[in-house]
Amino acid sequence: MNPIIWSLLMMSLATGTIITMSSHHWLLAWIGLEINTMAMIPIISNQHHPRATEAGTKYFLTQAAASALIMFSSITNAWTTNQWDITQLTNPQASMMLTLAIAMKLGLVPTHFWFPEVMQGTTIYTALIISTWQKLAPMTLLYMTSNHLHTTTLLTLSLLSTTFGGISGLNQTQTRKILAYSSIAHMGWLTMALLLNQNLTLLTMTLYIMMTTAMFFILTTTLTKTITDMGTAWSYSPTTLSLTMLTLLSLGGLPPLTGFMPKLLILKNMVSSELTISSIIIALSSLPSLFFYLRMAYFTTMTIPPTPTTITHKWRFPLTPKPLMPLMIMMSSLLLPLTPIIYNFTT
Repeated sequence: MNPIIWSLLMMSLATGTIITMSSHHWLLAWIGLEINTMAMIPIISNQHHPRATEAGTKYFLTQAAASALIMFSSITNAWTTNQWDITQLTNPQASMMLTLAIAMKLGLVPTHFWFPEVMQGTTIYTALIISTWQKLAPMTLLYMTSNHLHTTTLLTLSLLSTTFGGISGLNQTQTRKILAYSSIAHMGWLTMALLLNQNLTLLTMTLYIMMTTAMFFILTTTLTKTITDMGTAWSYSPTTLSLTMLTLLSLGGLPPLTGFMPKLLILKNMVSSELTISSIIIALSSLPSLFFYLRMAYFTTMTIPPTPTTITHKWRFPLTPKPLMPLMIMMSSLLLPLTPIIYNFTT
């Protein structure tokens, strides 16, 4: 793609998200979402491949339907309340429609079917943008309207997403699809955090973006597209593959890694809010996710002898590590001792 066009698309992507995040008027928020969607479609279909075109079409149809539903809910709310302020979403029907529209944009169950297919049909960098940056604008709308949303609906969406995201990732071999179902499960935890504590939601979102970015950086550095590719990358990148295991286990929420922090705080707040049964369900639903993370970690380090080969493989490309990758991996693995300090800012 032409660098000028690429820069224009990335600026439009950033501008649309910032407009939505900084607006208090429904029309401005909708405009930001539309700019975001229109900038994302050429990026997805840039490969000129049938899979990329299919992914772009699916993304467009889903996001357009969700944006139309957001506009319809805002019009319904304005019709009954005579105001367009995002924080004054008092109409029950408008609140329900907005919840379903945001769930469709975030890929929450049961409106998640587009997300793994779009992730698989794009490049790793584009999948990274869809998994991280594209979550910010919809989550901001949920954040601003959380006091007026239906609690039971959000709780149901959260439990369904964590359960289905873990179970559906068990039979996947493509790393992008595995991370797509991982994102669905993490969005379930994020929605649960939104019901409990808004500051905890911000912490969970920050850690999720950090860990997901570190994992995608590793995948694009080692040219890993399937699980079996992880075993072949050991011979020319043993250190990176060892750190990959820690990042995967951190994504699964295994102590003493960073990913355990948000899950521990969310479960603590759920028990304090007397959501004991829901906390048990969401804790058990994280076990399937941990299983496919463990399976990927097994392929990274435990299937190959822990010594790099002395033979030079001419057909393998030299590694080009990303500048932020070491920092992201370190923060994705070693922040758990700071939990007491961070928890003081979330209470």
